[in-house]
Amino acid sequence: MKLKCYFQYSKSQRSGIFLLVLLCVICQFTFFYWDPSSENGEDSEKQKWIGLQAKVDSLKVEKQNYIPKIYPFNPNFITDYKGSKLGMSIEEIDRLLNFRKTNQYVNSVSEFQKVTQVSDSLLNAISPYFKFPDWVNKGKTNNFKPFEKKTEKIIMLDINLATKEDFIKIYGIGPALSDRILKQKELFGGFVSMKQMNDVWGLSPEVIENLNKYFIVATLPKIKKIDINNSSIKELLLFPYFKYALAKAIVTYRSMNGDFKNFEDLTKINGFPSEKLDIIRLYLYL
Repeated sequence: MKLKCYFQYSKSQRSGIFLLVLLCVICQFTFFYWDPSSENGEDSEKQKWIGLQAKVDSLKVEKQNYIPKIYPFNPNFITDYKGSKLGMSIEEIDRLLNFRKTNQYVNSVSEFQKVTQVSDSLLNAISPYFKFPDWVNKGKTNNFKPFEKKTEKIIMLDINLATKEDFIKIYGIGPALSDRILKQKELFGGFVSMKQMNDVWGLSPEVIENLNKYFIVATLPKIKKIDINNSSIKELLLFPYFKYALAKAIVTYRSMNGDFKNFEDLTKINGFPSEKLDIIRLYLYL
């Protein structure tokens, strides 16, 4: 009887207990399944992605509408990359390159199409940008070679004394290439051989051949030579032909074998450009 009395409740007490249990259930449900910040967070993320998508779409449209600007150029010197950008096929580019290997030049739009066999539509699109040299525009014969002046006596200039204007006079060299040659000369302190023209980026074999017709190294420049037996890695790196790996290999070889007795010992170092030894040795001393 005493235990039973603990479970006897009035109607109002039972109602209160029921409401209390109901409130606990509602609170538990709210705690586990509803996050008041989730709605705002989702909206914020959604707006962020919408904004990024709009930017991506605008970039796609801009890319589709982009039309690369074509500058006038001599079609005789079209490279693989240049030809592909113009819309030429590999076969058409190869026909032009094979034709040029015979030391011949296309001197008109019609001759370009005859050699490359490009379509009329592509020819009409790119031919307005063709720029043939003056000797073609003035109506000289096709047998004339553009890198030669038969009636003019060639006066050789010292390349270490040449100015920007001197280089621009050479067919195939503009202001940019002229500046590049002068920068290379400044980097070395002066050229010691015309073979160094092969190290100037952007000079075609034809232009290098033409430079050799008009320029020579008349006198060796006064350069500050590098002491190959005592220079540190940092000091060796000042010489353009020595990259870090080679400079480190020189110092390592020197520490293990002693001083270099002659320049030929440099060729024993792995990675040393032996084919340039005759040039490199002029910038060094033992």
